[in-house]
Amino acid sequence: MTAHAARDGLLVPPGHGRTLHTPAQQVTFKVTGEHSTVASSFEVVVPPGFDVGAHRHIRSEELFYVLEGELDVMAFEPRVRSGDDWRHWESLDGRQVVRATPGTVIVVPPGCPHAFANPTGEPARMFFQASPPPDHERYFEELIALLDSGATPDAAAIADLRNRYDIEQLTPLRHGLS
Repeated sequence: MTAHAARDGLLVPPGHGRTLHTPAQQVTFKVTGEHSTVASSFEVVVPPGFDVGAHRHIRSEELFYVLEGELDVMAFEPRVRSGDDWRHWESLDGRQVVRATPGTVIVVPPGCPHAFANPTGEPARMFFQASPPPDHERYFEELIALLDSGATPDAAAIADLRNRYDIEQLTPLRHGLS
């Protein structure tokens, strides 16, 4: 990047950005570490049945903004991290999983367990921002490659990937309506 370009802003028109696509997930890179020292930004299409699984990051902070559709979401430390379905968890102060609709914002500080899933029969779309860059960019590239086969994800490969990118997986990642 030249000194002149560093002073210029970045405009990414609708429909632009590098898109990674599989039957399990679609991610469009809008702002990367090449353009920002603060955060990476993505547009994510969450297909019916996709569940990212409850997880947390020690270093990363995230922001999610639901644009279209509905997602079940949580962002709290549960009373008890039990079972492999985070949708039944409850926080110490009584918060539970909520159905996020367009306009809902979820902010996740470092260390906070969080998850999202699409329990509906229609795709959902969200804006997702992760700080600091570029960990999530690299993570998405490698995750898409693992999910590209359309088969059940290899749990060991996904666990290794998540460990390398500051993701402590608490419940399984799932894709496809059950």
